[in-house]
Amino acid sequence: MAAGYQSTIDHTIQLTNEWVHQIDELMPWDDSNKSFRLLRAVLQTVRDMLGVEEAAQLSAQLPLFIRGVYFEGWNPSVTPCTLREKPDFVARIAERFAPDILDDPETMISHVLSMLNTRISGGEMRDVRDAMRKSVRDIWPEPRG
Repeated sequence: MAAGYQSTIDHTIQLTNEWVHQIDELMPWDDSNKSFRLLRAVLQTVRDMLGVEEAAQLSAQLPLFIRGVYFEGWNPSVTPCTLREKPDFVARIAERFAPDILDDPETMISHVLSMLNTRISGGEMRDVRDAMRKSVRDIWPEPRG
């Protein structure tokens, strides 16, 4: 039993590191902690803009550790949030990323969304992206396939 448990933990840590390192490659910094914090800020902001069912469907495709981060502090009774335009989306991510500052927030957020497009099925990413207002979709690259 212990081997199965350890294997599950090792696998989710490996996947989390892969996701974070993929973001590292796109960012102007050399700091995996920042990349992880930005991933968390983006995922939690996306989650808050989705209805409960869509938020749960997205979570099913996240690695176990990232899924825990995604649901951290979630209050489904207040989703989707009322502030749903691009300026609100970007501001909420920047607020969650504090005390660090995003020099070019739309580009950096777009990089994280691009990475998610490579890790989550195209159909699910289209559903999530389509649930956003057009102004948010403007910085969210079209999902693959």
